[in-house]
Amino acid sequence: MVAKGFAKREGIDYNEVFSLVVKHSSIRILVALVAQLNLELAQLDVKTTFLHSDLKEEIYMIQPEGYKVAGKEDWVCKLSKSLYGLKQSPRQWYKRFDKFMKDQKYKRNKYDHCVYLHRLQDGSYMYLLLYVDDMLIATKSQVEIDRLKAQLSKEFEMKDLGEAKKILGMEINRDRERGKLWLSQKQYLHKVLQRFAMHEDTKPVSTPLAPHLKLSSRLSPTTDEDREYMAKVPYANAVGSLMYAMVCMRPNISQSVSVVSRYMHDSDKGHWQAVRWILRYLQNTLDVGLAFEQDESLGKCMVGYCDFDYAGDLDKRRSTTGYLFTSAKALVSWKSTLQSTVALSTTKAEYVAITEAVKEAIWLHGLLKDLGVGQKQLELYSDS
Repeated sequence: MVAKGFAKREGIDYNEVFSLVVKHSSIRILVALVAQLNLELAQLDVKTTFLHSDLKEEIYMIQPEGYKVAGKEDWVCKLSKSLYGLKQSPRQWYKRFDKFMKDQKYKRNKYDHCVYLHRLQDGSYMYLLLYVDDMLIATKSQVEIDRLKAQLSKEFEMKDLGEAKKILGMEINRDRERGKLWLSQKQYLHKVLQRFAMHEDTKPVSTPLAPHLKLSSRLSPTTDEDREYMAKVPYANAVGSLMYAMVCMRPNISQSVSVVSRYMHDSDKGHWQAVRWILRYLQNTLDVGLAFEQDESLGKCMVGYCDFDYAGDLDKRRSTTGYLFTSAKALVSWKSTLQSTVALSTTKAEYVAITEAVKEAIWLHGLLKDLGVGQKQLELYSDS
């Protein structure tokens, strides 16, 4: 990925560079709109994504094995198209797709550049959401979806996946008669539990992190024997798998994952015990997911909640910020993270937490407004 400094020097719009992947919050908001407005939801996949775009720079590569020209083995090839593995490939693919969508009279969202919308003649909207090579299309008319699919197929080699059932490891289940839509990660979490040897007979727990697990750097290895033991433990891999579940649709493990991720560079048996505790909790809550349904308040008010944990970090005494926002009676955005500075009072810690929550609220408010679902007011609740 190109750094912002490099992008500025080269005259590149770094918003394009860093907007190759849609935010998970945008996916959940789109799903909320589908449930609220009873929209059709279709999914497509672009085949050989990065091979569709042209290269701006002059790049050469050695001839690949099995394709060397006899007598010219020491020659190199000049690339006219991007390839997988090139740093330029994601940006070039996005720029080509963005140009195509604008040519089709679609508007790029100001707050998430991988979300596009087009206003139809009847006043309704058509939404397209891009995640590298995966696309979600939502609108009321199946005819309009088919028309867009035909336009995309003329420009790119596409695979029509029909009605959206699964994206980014999140399973989509829908009951249109009841006006409900569920997101779950049962299959993904089942694979994670198998990978880290969490068997079915493992004793489940009912909380993401036990009160007696007080994690700090004091638990880090102090002997060569402990370091040798932890070298064989897949601590970083397990935490990374938990992070993905947390980002997608598991706000209930946000705080606990935030804690165990602080010790990825120097973890010990006590930290690993906490990670296994989270896995045991997930094993007990495999069927838990996000349930979206019609909500009369959509378009009228956005509701958020924030709180803080004063000086909860045992190493540097930093406080923790936590917030969440709801739409269509389900969570669409959440966060639990250490504050960057040490607050000297609960009042200051509260201000920092509220500030972070308001920043996210402004972004969500703008995103929804740009999608044609403006919020008339915004409510943020705190216990102060």
